[in-house]
Amino acid sequence: MPHIHIKITEEGVTAKEKAQLIEGATKLLEDVLNKNRNTTFVTIEEVPTDNWGIGGEQVTKLRKKAKKEAKKKNK
Repeated sequence: MPHIHIKITEEGVTAKEKAQLIEGATKLLEDVLNKNRNTTFVTIEEVPTDNWGIGGEQVTKLRKKAKKEAKKKNK
């Protein structure tokens, strides 16, 4: 009974995209590890960007920095 836990930042992932993640992850275990799809569990956890850090910074701040840099490049 495999359990796949997907953590993503909470940034507007649609129900359709989540369904694709669930199907894709299930199929991956079925194809690679020969696991039964009917007993494969997939959960998706959405984490607010304030609660996710990379390199010592909140993702919220990193996204803002990236937007500013992109605007500078487009000028």
